[in-house]
Amino acid sequence: MKILLHPSYFPSIATFAAIAQYEVVWEAHDNFQKQTYRNRCYISTDKGKHMLNIPIKHVGGKEGRQKYADVVMENSYNWKKEHWRTLETAYRTSPFFEFYEDDLKTLFTGPDESLFRFNQKTISCIADCIGIKVPNETTDRYQTAPKNLIDARFLVNAKKEQVWEMETYTQVFEERHNFIPNLSVLDLLFNEGTNTLSYLKSFPLDLNPHA
Repeated sequence: MKILLHPSYFPSIATFAAIAQYEVVWEAHDNFQKQTYRNRCYISTDKGKHMLNIPIKHVGGKEGRQKYADVVMENSYNWKKEHWRTLETAYRTSPFFEFYEDDLKTLFTGPDESLFRFNQKTISCIADCIGIKVPNETTDRYQTAPKNLIDARFLVNAKKEQVWEMETYTQVFEERHNFIPNLSVLDLLFNEGTNTLSYLKSFPLDLNPHA
């Protein structure tokens, strides 16, 4: 059965495990919501868990609502340069940063505007790095209870995040901060490299958001 997901910014390990284990359909007709993984991800730095946040242009007026697919990133300051510099500082001593550096660095240049499409680019880039193909199929309408799909859209929620029983792996600053679970898949990739796909395939997914 196919799985329904939101494209998020360098998705969490749990979300990328879902991408690796199922054929994905992307939700393209929902409203944008703040404080979700739609425009943020978490990495590990020397100071602990750190958020990388993509600024977006907010719509005016009383409604203030906009479709996720219509959200435009705020590029008036160079957040891409800032994010890449932070990643370099955090992971330059990790075992596989240099191995994937050239592939990933291209994402942090260029005039991207659509948050939805940029997130799809980050997902495709990671998929290429680990050797899988990610479908581009999107929904044609919004459904509260989609039929014939595993609804895993809750994985985009950053505030009420599910607790996962995940196997630990060696992180750059683990001695300082202990193991930090379910960071961005970037953390797994830079630390585990060629073992990333097998880790994702064996990730014990429980897709019941009420568990």
